[in-house]
Amino acid sequence: MPQVIVLATRNQGKVKEFAEMLKGFPVEIKSLNDFGPIPEAVEDGATFDDNAYKKASFTAKVLGLPAMADDSGLMVEALDGAPGVYSARYAGEKANDADNIAKLLKEMAGKSNRKAAFACVISLAVPSGPALTFEGRCEGEILTAPRGEDGFGYDPIFFYPPLGKTFAELNLAEKNRMSHRGMAVAQVAAEFDKVLKWLDQRLHEEKPPKPDHAQFEHNDWSEEIMVKEVK
Repeated sequence: MPQVIVLATRNQGKVKEFAEMLKGFPVEIKSLNDFGPIPEAVEDGATFDDNAYKKASFTAKVLGLPAMADDSGLMVEALDGAPGVYSARYAGEKANDADNIAKLLKEMAGKSNRKAAFACVISLAVPSGPALTFEGRCEGEILTAPRGEDGFGYDPIFFYPPLGKTFAELNLAEKNRMSHRGMAVAQVAAEFDKVLKWLDQRLHEEKPPKPDHAQFEHNDWSEEIMVKEVK
């Protein structure tokens, strides 16, 4: 039976990339779209590593299944590494891709140093807490205007010199080979036999002891639970 792994995202672009990179392995990839409404993890980490783990661990604990999350972003040299961990909300909490691109191009107006890098950290966590971490990075340049129709995020303005294209001009196979996320997922794929053994071991660990119900003494339902357990 395939091992179910939940991608802690509702972004179908990411789901498609992960599923493509991990096809052929005995694993069933699901996303948050396959489940009912659940709370969202708070992404308040200072690094990509922090946020990836927060999302993966939170989702694993809520759903009781192994969960994988990535945190990635664009780091622009002339902007001291911005937008960094704020890449998805660079133009505001409700900003879309076009808003973020517009703000970045405005910030980059007149700057001669266009060097930038995409970075990605993937965290694979189990409900009990432990996680594996994988990283990828891709160097490129920021264009002065968008190019290409595919991809998402900052792909249309991220130029990749070795291929002479933006990420939004690459097909899925090209992007999976060259992108920061593709490199990180490739690390997962290269080690996936070991990853599956790690998951099997962790998922069969002894369950943690039942909580001390004294910690719930202020909840209305605590007394009822303790009475039932005594009986």
